[in-house]
Amino acid sequence: MASTDWQGLVAKAQKKVKRTKKRESKQRLKNRRRLLKFFGALVITLLTYLAYCFLTLPDMEEAVNRTRQPSTSIIAENGNDVQTFGTIYSEVVRSEELPQYVIDAIVSTEDRRFYSHFGFDIISFTRAMIANLFAGRYVQGGSTITQQVAKNLFLTSQKSIKRKTQELLLAFWLEYKFSKEQILTLYLNRVYLGAGTYGIEAASQKYFQKSSRDLNLLEAAVIAGMLKAPSRYNPVASKQRALDRAAVVLQVMVENQTISKEDKDAALQLSLGPERSYKVENANYFADWVYNEVNDYIGERDNDIYVMTTLDQDLQEKAAQALQDTLARNKDRNVTQGAIVVLDYSGAVKAMVGGADYSKSQFNRATQALRQPGSAFKPFVYLTALQQGWEPDDKIMDVPLSIGKWKPENADKKYYGEVTLEYALAKSLNLATINLAEQLPKNKIIKNAKRMGITTSIINTPSLTLGSFEVKVIDMATAYTTIANGGFAVWPHAIKEIYTRDGYQLYQRGIDDENRILSKRDVKKLTDMLEKVIDYGTGRRAAIGRFAAGKTGTSQDNRDAWFVGFTDDYVAAVWLGNDDDTPMKRVSGSNLPAEIWKKIMQ
Repeated sequence: MASTDWQGLVAKAQKKVKRTKKRESKQRLKNRRRLLKFFGALVITLLTYLAYCFLTLPDMEEAVNRTRQPSTSIIAENGNDVQTFGTIYSEVVRSEELPQYVIDAIVSTEDRRFYSHFGFDIISFTRAMIANLFAGRYVQGGSTITQQVAKNLFLTSQKSIKRKTQELLLAFWLEYKFSKEQILTLYLNRVYLGAGTYGIEAASQKYFQKSSRDLNLLEAAVIAGMLKAPSRYNPVASKQRALDRAAVVLQVMVENQTISKEDKDAALQLSLGPERSYKVENANYFADWVYNEVNDYIGERDNDIYVMTTLDQDLQEKAAQALQDTLARNKDRNVTQGAIVVLDYSGAVKAMVGGADYSKSQFNRATQALRQPGSAFKPFVYLTALQQGWEPDDKIMDVPLSIGKWKPENADKKYYGEVTLEYALAKSLNLATINLAEQLPKNKIIKNAKRMGITTSIINTPSLTLGSFEVKVIDMATAYTTIANGGFAVWPHAIKEIYTRDGYQLYQRGIDDENRILSKRDVKKLTDMLEKVIDYGTGRRAAIGRFAAGKTGTSQDNRDAWFVGFTDDYVAAVWLGNDDDTPMKRVSGSNLPAEIWKKIMQ
């Protein structure tokens, strides 16, 4: 009996074990099916996403033929670059046309397994991922040249999973569709290489003034070095940084056994094209002004152009520096802005400074701001008097007066009684000038100002003689040029010639017809009077030890301070003030503007 019970218990246990195993088997089967379903769903999702990325790829033909903004290169009088607007491309250069060391430098730097991978380099990708993980941020890229072509040619630089997936799909398509040499040609002709240049030929012409077919080994290393950070490592941004980066590229080439150490050492002794100053500094305001004028000369266009201008690099850089230094030294005087225009006697713009710092404000105070000229307007009054038969040594009374409720005063609150016209202008006496203007036809004063270059509205009021209306800095420079050149009308201009990139001339400035608007006699007398302003009057700080004539100007409450004048060579208008029109402290036309004018003219 005991034996039978024991056998029964064993049988029950075996059945239970079998049932348990059966349940576990069913559960494993269920889990396996769930896992298969999960992976199946994942695969379907991935395939669907890949299909979505593929179907939303940009049109290949459209991307290859994508239009771009034509480039406009602004060139100074000495041939140096001022600024380029738009993007610069050049002729297509095939990879096989370049020296082998050019190709070696680029491949060694950007994608050393370019000739062996299928568009994606798993080794470079893994290395970059590890480096980025350890750094905790993006420090290294693993894209192949083919991937970069895919991105540059068809996609945007936006960082997203979709864009990266499409980049890979396009890279595989490019590898299937084109040979390695064709992919490399696409890359070399589309890659950005700093300073607005796209493609190796455009960069070579820009930086070294030669074809990419003629690059030496050092120049090839500089080009290859730019690919890491085009805006930082190009020779325009910093020649020394470009050379330091080139040395790194050459060392990589040695390690990749594409050149020897001796080749590297020899390359480091080579020069980078002809020695030259690449870019005119601090001329952005001028460049913007010229660029906005170009279409008025040649109309709309779809080709790249060079605009040859009248800008004098030396004058431009010194004018900008003089303004910046003066503002920096006089912060306690609450003066934050300024503008300068320098013209020659024909009206050609030789220098233009539109503000203290272009990076902070692109508003051009030389051509756009409207400011009161103050006493810098007085020469128009005295010119009109000379035209009406007055002489510089004629007498006028400098005494208190009132016109209606208006009771003007001299700047120093003094009265000088009977003075000559010459003395009144030299000392910038307000009362004498107003007294003179009251005996002149005001409409003729306004007519003179307009004919000489003032383009803003002038209202016929008693205070117009003291410059109570608003003018542009460039207009004041233009008007004084008519005095400087003996009485001939001018128009401020900067564009001399315009060429297409292949050398076809689109525009050439002709010789202006001489249009005398002031008599030689009147201009000579006024010039002598303005010379006395610097000899013994309010403009003494502008004296340069040779012929100079000009006039100071200060508006009410010292909101504007001017010096406008000329030498045997140039005319310059200098304005200081604040954009919010707040008064300056102890700043008048007779001090800081006159000192800036002197620095420029010296």
